[in-house]
Parts: sequence; structure tokens; C-alpha cells
Amino acid sequence: MELRQLRYFVRVAELGSMGRAAADLGLVTSALSQQIARLEGELSTRLLQRSAAGVVPTEAGLAFLRQARLALRHTEAAAHAAQHARLSGHVSVGLAPTTGAVLGVPLMRAMRERYPEVRLHLVESLSGHLAAMLESRQIDLAVLFHADRGGRWSTQPLLSERLFLIGTPGCLPPEIGRRVSLARLADVPLILPSGPHGLRHTIDAAFAAARAQPRVVAEVDSLALLMDAVREGLGATIQPGAAVARQPAGALCMHELSDTLASRDNLIVSLSDDELSPAALAARVLVREVAAGLVDAGHWPGASRVRAGDAAVG
Repeated sequence: MELRQLRYFVRVAELGSMGRAAADLGLVTSALSQQIARLEGELSTRLLQRSAAGVVPTEAGLAFLRQARLALRHTEAAAHAAQHARLSGHVSVGLAPTTGAVLGVPLMRAMRERYPEVRLHLVESLSGHLAAMLESRQIDLAVLFHADRGGRWSTQPLLSERLFLIGTPGCLPPEIGRRVSLARLADVPLILPSGPHGLRHTIDAAFAAARAQPRVVAEVDSLALLMDAVREGLGATIQPGAAVARQPAGALCMHELSDTLASRDNLIVSLSDDELSPAALAARVLVREVAAGLVDAGHWPGASRVRAGDAAVG
């Protein structure tokens, strides 16, 4: 016996017509009739008396109707309880420093409002370190910029970020406009992350495509220290717009790079779905919702949303 058979029988009994019930349920009359006949066969009793005027429940059918309605109400109540139960547990989420600067606090606020009984553990580290933590099951999910490591991961595109030339006015060419090409930065002293850093790989590839050579005066793998050095005028840097989120307003100038390759993708990367707890699954959905809200509100400089339909599993 299936729940749908109970629903079908109750609707037929309420409407008194196999044809009207079939139309109401979006079924072909013959298919509905077969389901009712199957139900009667399983119960070994006649539930409906059929006539040219329609159908009416038999005595057994009336008794079954009362219990079927009760069973359906209990089923609906169980579904409602499951859907509205207070989610609990814990989830670990990794964010790169630039991502954490924009997404961290809004995500914490959203998790507290929607899932107050879920304990959120945020880890801020370089993307490569977060990937290693994900592979060793130290975190459940992370926002990364590459997902080419081994393992059964679920990977979903999140957003794309344009890169900016960032610095104090004294470190930048006086004639620079709102947008600038990498080919014009040959004489600009740059403070960049080191070679193993994912962002540095993106920057070097963009310079190579522009047939230009960056003038790197220092390499710093701490975003906070790098931005301190930029703010002190020791050089400019190339970063996504999120890098200025923790800087005093107006302290630095930002100029979007016009080169096609001067951008990076952000991915939600998690353990496979069958390894994630309900709390982690809920947090993954919320990361996307919060990020989309920040982009739409203009609070994530240079970022644009990626369609959810582009999601892929890796």
C-alpha cells in the first residue's frame, strides 16, 4: 500500500466520481481506476460501489476512508515537523583572507539568524591550505579558487571577481584612469603574493598574455601585512576588490584591470554530498545565498554572480 493510493482513494470518495477525481489529480481516468483496483486487491475487499451515476464508498470503504484521512493528516504533520525542525550540529567553513573580509561576518550573522543551534567554525587561510584541510577532512567546505586536487569533492561555481590595481596615489601613475591595462604597469612597483599562491599564478598568466613584465619589489603571503605595506606607500598591489574591505575608507585608490585574464573564479568546494551532515548541507546553500546578496547589494567590489545551473561535481 502506498501513500498515493490513500490520496487517490480519499479524493475519489470525496468527489464521488472517478473522472472528476482523475482530472483533479492530473491523472488519466483509467490509471486512477487501476490504482483503486490494486488497492482493493491488496485489501481483499471492495471499497467503492460503482454505478452509472458515479461511485460511493461501501461500508468497508467508509471505515477505510476515516483511517486513510487520519493517516494522511499524520503524514502531513510528520513532513511539516521534519521541514521546520530546528537544525543542530556543527559545520566548518574555510575562507581565503580576501573572501573572509567580505563574506565572513555576513555569513556568521545569517547562520545565527537561520540556524541558531548550528555551531559555525570559520577558518581563514590561503586557498591552498584550505584545500589541504578539506582533503584531510578538517573542514566540511570552503570557498576556493581552484579545485584540481584529487578526491571526491562537490564543486559549485559561486562568483567571478575582477582584479584591481590598488595603491596610494603616490605609487600610481598620475595619468591613470578608472581602468588600466597590465601593459601600462611596467614601472609600477608591485607587492604581490609569492609564486605558490593561486592569485600570483593568475596575475603572472595575465601579464604573460599582455606581453608585459611586472616590477615586483616584494612578495608577501599575508594579506594583512601586504595591505599594510601598500597603505604605507611601499608599493602597489594587484588584488580582487574584496582586499580593501578591511581598509579605512578612502585610504587606497582602486583601478580595475581591463585585461581579459585579470579575473578569478570563486568556487564552493565541499566534501561529497554523502559525507556532509545536514548542517553542512544547509551552510553550503547559505554561503551561496549570502554571497549573491552581497554581490547584488554592491558590497563585493568587482564581483559578479555565476549561474547556479553551472554547478558541477568533481
